Amino acid sequence: MKIRDLLSAHQGPLFSFEFFPPRTPEGEEALFRTIAELKAFRPAFVSITYGAGGGTREKTVDWAVRIRAMGLTPLAHLTVVGSSRQNLEALLQTLLERQIENVLALRGDPPQGASRFTPHPGGFRYASEFVAFIRERFGTAFSLGGAAYPEGHPESGSLEADLRHFKAKVEAGLDFAITQLFFNNAHYFGFLERARRAGIGIPILPGLMPITSYPQLRRFTEICGASIPGPLLSRLERHQDDPKAILEIGVEHATRQAEELLKAGVVGIHFYTLNKSPATRMVLERLGFRPLPPGPSSPGPPPAS
Repeated sequence: MKIRDLLSAHQGPLFSFEFFPPRTPEGEEALFRTIAELKAFRPAFVSITYGAGGGTREKTVDWAVRIRAMGLTPLAHLTVVGSSRQNLEALLQTLLERQIENVLALRGDPPQGASRFTPHPGGFRYASEFVAFIRERFGTAFSLGGAAYPEGHPESGSLEADLRHFKAKVEAGLDFAITQLFFNNAHYFGFLERARRAGIGIPILPGLMPITSYPQLRRFTEICGASIPGPLLSRLERHQDDPKAILEIGVEHATRQAEELLKAGVVGIHFYTLNKSPATRMVLERLGFRPLPPGPSSPGPPPAS
């Protein structure tokens, strides 16, 4: 099912889960066990990121097909890094032939070791160009999502410049957007208000990451530019050598964020799971959502307790 249709037809908050590419066959099997565990919460869709520099291009289709075979809706991540227009068109055609109809169209980060993004000679410089290309070649065959940055993309000179880039993607043909992770809801609400004032009406799903590791948190925030509220950072620093305490702090904070977002009426929440189920499961259960017993399920939230 197309994600744009799921979002327009929803009758309650939707949840979606994102995972990063496994590096080994053992990691791949562990990942799909995690997806199977979280399937009980009936996610609206599930995605696996593309990998740095498009390094998992060959597996993108296989993983999306495997997710669909589990009875879930896959969202295929695609970036333009290192790819020509012809290569991207061929990959999109393969997705369509394999009945994968949802794509997150991204520019992508520079390959490891590169200090800046360099477009392929026969490719695209911006995500907006990629989105326009997909619409030109495939019409409405795909439901297209894009990235949004509540605190601004690290390469943007200002929030205003970042919003202009985002609006260009929307006008090129996005159906929905997913935000980069954030730990202060004020950043999301501020971005949403600016977007609506600019005439952007598509659904913008907030992205939350329950913190499970202090070193990992610092690495991620350095890469994406997300800030950590002072009181939260102080608590994490005091307990950085206590994994159980970090997990509890992270789950508690993500639950409070989700509660406020749901109360404000967001259409759904996208969870960055870090390829593990316990933290995301704990957040959902504390929100009052219980998993379904094993068996077939359809998109939508499980009933609250």
